[in-house]
Amino acid sequence: MTAGRPPRVLIDATSVPADRGGVGRYVDGLLGALGKVCGSGVELAVVSLRTDLERYTRMLPGAEIIPAPAAVAHRPARLAWEQTGLPLLAQQVGAHVLHSPFYTCPLRAGCPVTVTVHDATFFTEPEHYDKSRRTFFRSAIKTSLRRADRVIVPSKATRDELIRLLDADPTRIDVAYHGVDHAAFHAPSEEEKARVRARLGLGNSSYVAFLGAKEPRKNVPNLIRGWARAVADRVDPPALVIAGGQGHDDDIDRAVAEVPSHLRLLRPGYLRYADLPGFLGGALVAAYPSYGEGFGLPILEAMACAAPVLTTPRLSLPEVGGDAVAYTSEDPEQIGTDLAALLDDEQRRLSLAKAGFDRAKEFTWESSAEVHIAAWSRARS
Repeated sequence: MTAGRPPRVLIDATSVPADRGGVGRYVDGLLGALGKVCGSGVELAVVSLRTDLERYTRMLPGAEIIPAPAAVAHRPARLAWEQTGLPLLAQQVGAHVLHSPFYTCPLRAGCPVTVTVHDATFFTEPEHYDKSRRTFFRSAIKTSLRRADRVIVPSKATRDELIRLLDADPTRIDVAYHGVDHAAFHAPSEEEKARVRARLGLGNSSYVAFLGAKEPRKNVPNLIRGWARAVADRVDPPALVIAGGQGHDDDIDRAVAEVPSHLRLLRPGYLRYADLPGFLGGALVAAYPSYGEGFGLPILEAMACAAPVLTTPRLSLPEVGGDAVAYTSEDPEQIGTDLAALLDDEQRRLSLAKAGFDRAKEFTWESSAEVHIAAWSRARS
């Protein structure tokens, strides 16, 4: 290894799912920022699924973008390749550091390894995961904490939980807050808001927004029940729009069945990326009453779109929201009370929208990229 040469880092982007979701936002945000700061002391190579090659080539014109074997698109094959093919690839490209962005990493990589552990909720909120998923990720996190030279986490709350629950070494953990794409997530124009309402068939009707996965820990059933409590007796009740992936929570269907027939609840699935600012920024309130997050990217994106946000003070969410969001509990009755208070107070909504918009500016992917670069340098030394 040449003295003084910047570290050559191989990033394994094969774990990004087709629907991208949270890990996709993280990898896209990080790689996009690294494309701007590569001169700050890192050489990059990225191994990617074939469907993402063009995307990453655009983001990182100065990096080596390597197609993974086609079979890696299937999870069992990817996990096997991670332990065998990925270490060989790291050797072939001369990697000084291998970065795994989604919990798992090779046991023997032939070079220092850094891994991103996105949250500790498999330990703090185990009841919200099915047994197989909980067992897999608990094992993966424990293994990565033992194996990785540096562990990158998106919040102090996640760091503290890993130390408290798993006796992780605090000297090997780096906190790299996520950023937000301020070009994509911005305060929308009235035209953008109207376009989204038209696509959703809302006309001029007002609505409360939820955007995210329908995982049990997102607490969507209690949001539905809380919203119904908050708006049932109003003359012109705002709709509830639950957008994002369909997930695997049957409790949502049961909560929907309880909604009074005169209320309107929409479940449009995934929205176009270009419509997200209009959707979030056009809502009376963006509600996200999660049981706990490793970071809380949905509330940051809503804040960047100048939406007043209602969330919970669980795990990392206060680190992101600070004093710029309203807080509630996970209980449907309290959600209903706090949501009703926001719906009745236009001035508070306007104040939260401005405070959240200003606070969101503090979170950038460039800052996150700098922490990653520093972690890679420490892993190499």
